[in-house]
Amino acid sequence: MPIRVLLAEDDALLRHGLATLIERTDGVELVGAATDRPSVEQAVRELSPDVVVTDIRMPPTRTDEGIQVAAWLRREHPHVGVVVLSQFAEATYALALLEGGSAGRAYLLKERVAGLDELLRAIRAVAAGESVIDPAVVEGLVAANTRRSHSELDRLTPREREVLSQMAQGWSNAAIAASLVLSERAVEKHSNSIFAKLGLTDEPDLNRRVKAVLLYLHSGGQSPPESPTGPRQTRPGAGRVGRGS
Repeated sequence: MPIRVLLAEDDALLRHGLATLIERTDGVELVGAATDRPSVEQAVRELSPDVVVTDIRMPPTRTDEGIQVAAWLRREHPHVGVVVLSQFAEATYALALLEGGSAGRAYLLKERVAGLDELLRAIRAVAAGESVIDPAVVEGLVAANTRRSHSELDRLTPREREVLSQMAQGWSNAAIAASLVLSERAVEKHSNSIFAKLGLTDEPDLNRRVKAVLLYLHSGGQSPPESPTGPRQTRPGAGRVGRGS
């Protein structure tokens, strides 16, 4: 079955362009389009989409309607995923989007979706209950609370903070191991130590990973410095907080 997508965008040119691209993609079905928050909510009730792709600022107030739609969906239609498109790499918007949990939520910058690939990856991810955050937004989240003097993260060793930092950027255990020149087993041990120190030992693996990342982002954790063996490898594309191993 194709993923049923509802598009919410008040800019006619962008809406037409995105609609055309989505309609030409296998495995994804565009079921409708909306131009403001009331019409989005009505369309969700009538069309039962799997995913809503929404602009962050739409009528009636052009402030944070996309975030409001996501919050409404969490209350009224929790099975519907949300991809928020924004031209603003604002940590406050992303934190508001993830406030009730990260599952089925994505925050992408519009400049990243020109070629559609990132958007389609995000649509498929949120439909599967995963989370996608643009790397530029992750950087903003990491820096959002750097003035905070105390954090539960203070209990972590420098190496554990390196692992958690890369986990926050959506890296799998295998990718973290390659970047830090560790074995996957060592990364797994560091991850388990992180979860234990953050009090996440009774959570399922995916929930532990997501909650640890959210705690890291909320606490203003710092990205690790360059490894003494060379610079960190980079991975193109949006950061995903999903099934990391």
